[in-house]
Amino acid sequence: MIASAKILSAPEAEADRAMADRATLRRAITASALGNATEWFDYGIYAYGVTYISAALFPGNVDDAVLFALATFAISFIVRPLGGLFWGPMGDRLGRKSVLALTILLMSGATLAVGLIPSYAQIGWGAPAMLIALRMVQGFSTGGEYGGAATFMAEYAPDDRRGFYGSFLEFGTLAGFSFGAVLMLGFSLLLGDAVMHDWGWRIPFLVAAPMGLIGMYLRSKMEDTPVFREQAADGSGSPALKTLVREHWRPMMVVSGLVVALNVVNYTLLSYMPTYLQRRIGLSSDEALLVPIIGMLFMMLFLPFAGHLSDRIGRRPMWRLSFVGLLLAVVPLYMLMATGLVGAILGFVLLGLLYVPQLATISATFPALFPTPVRFAGFAIAYNMSTSIFGGTAPAISSSLIGATGDELMPAFYMMLACLVGLVALRFMPETAGRSLRENVFRRANT
Repeated sequence: MIASAKILSAPEAEADRAMADRATLRRAITASALGNATEWFDYGIYAYGVTYISAALFPGNVDDAVLFALATFAISFIVRPLGGLFWGPMGDRLGRKSVLALTILLMSGATLAVGLIPSYAQIGWGAPAMLIALRMVQGFSTGGEYGGAATFMAEYAPDDRRGFYGSFLEFGTLAGFSFGAVLMLGFSLLLGDAVMHDWGWRIPFLVAAPMGLIGMYLRSKMEDTPVFREQAADGSGSPALKTLVREHWRPMMVVSGLVVALNVVNYTLLSYMPTYLQRRIGLSSDEALLVPIIGMLFMMLFLPFAGHLSDRIGRRPMWRLSFVGLLLAVVPLYMLMATGLVGAILGFVLLGLLYVPQLATISATFPALFPTPVRFAGFAIAYNMSTSIFGGTAPAISSSLIGATGDELMPAFYMMLACLVGLVALRFMPETAGRSLRENVFRRANT
């Protein structure tokens, strides 16, 4: 006996479609955020293991080796614009998901390989040379990862909730970074300093392989975004690079200026802080790792609320609040961190919460500044150009400024200067909250 098929009423059919849309959105968020988590997992274990990496792979005294390792961290950012130039136009031509499946494999593979590099004692200068080469692979793949992931998530999210859903991409950022930090701290406590210097520092790098494979699988199973499929269906295609620069230089300049502030604050807080707390403030290595972990957990709690708030009041007020708050508070909070462990935790938490309004709204703000045919390329190129100059160099510049002046507050002054640049760029940014991604917000702002 064959059972008859159930005929759904109109309301039931609409409910089923809504559930399917929510399920697709959840998969899109997970696929995007996992790639971002993989990227920042690499940054986390590198930043939190820099003293072990420098001792294993570089020659010279401790100070020189750490500076070399921080400079190598910055080298990966030099090739990020090349990655943006390569992956961005490809993502606008072939689709978001195909590019993102490749970038996550490259990122995780390069991270895994760092954990397998022989030591300087074994192969001499071949060790830092291999590290530099792998960091460049990492930077090249990351040049397409973040812009693509933010575009992918933004194009799937509803216009009126893009801030809320986009905040989960940055939740993935902090989750990946925190996971790397917890692994490095956990193995340090479990194995001890001698074993960590010998071989223990390598273990967290090996975890990147399964993360990359899972992320690649999730992305390969997704359809491309509805907005991109609409553009592909009308046959308009994406313009040439020179057309992108000529016709969309305004959003590229705005994104570049905002990213100066965003990434100087970001990489100073997240990547440089463990080294700063240990070497400049005098905390133990374990305490220096613990402080940012606690701070990032607080930031993760507030990210969705900040994203939701940006949907209600707009992106511009959120960025302005963050810039002004940091300008007023960063020096006093750095002075508070210098008082000891408790002061360091409290100071970092407050700095992190002042940074959250920027962080929570990146993937809702930047993709919406570009029209669909150039969204991936415009975002990736502008973001990575600015990041390569001001983001990855922030730890090395902060360390060098302290060395040149003897002033432990130089990282705070550098962050203040970056926030002033961000305020200037914000003056020229149209409000994008609630606006359709099918609009050209700069064209509308100028009419």
